[in-house]
Amino acid sequence: MTKLSITMLPAAPLHAFEIWSNPAAVGKRFKAACGFALPALGRSDGSDALRLIRYEPTVWLVEGDASALSGVLSDDGAVTAIGGGIVRIRLSGNNWRTLLMEGGVFDAESPTFAAGCSAATIIDHVNVRLHVVDETTCDAYVPLSFSQGLLHFWTQAAEALAG
Repeated sequence: MTKLSITMLPAAPLHAFEIWSNPAAVGKRFKAACGFALPALGRSDGSDALRLIRYEPTVWLVEGDASALSGVLSDDGAVTAIGGGIVRIRLSGNNWRTLLMEGGVFDAESPTFAAGCSAATIIDHVNVRLHVVDETTCDAYVPLSFSQGLLHFWTQAAEALAG
């Protein structure tokens, strides 16, 4: 069994990609420009250079180079830099699912919550966005203002789970 690890990841370019109108047309322009379709709700797609993670019906979290996305949206939406207000925390090891159940309201232990899946939830009274990287890794996107408190909560919970 791999020990549970909680790691604050370095700052990275993060953007909100939001569609206001003409989603079908934006989807076609996006696929032509980026080479893959906009991910479905609760899913992600992309590469190390550009990854989109969909948490809401018309909003995707963008990791990586978002420079081409404003042109894709035209007047049908907006790309907003949000990296300064979000902290990325990596949960890795075999017990990350159990850790997310501590103080959470989302069934992180469901086998359908697998690699490439995403979810928006509340954990210990904090809005958290989750992205399953692989079977032993989940990235959490946490508001900067609550990150230290949630990191402390998770560290204590992980110690209790290990004991």
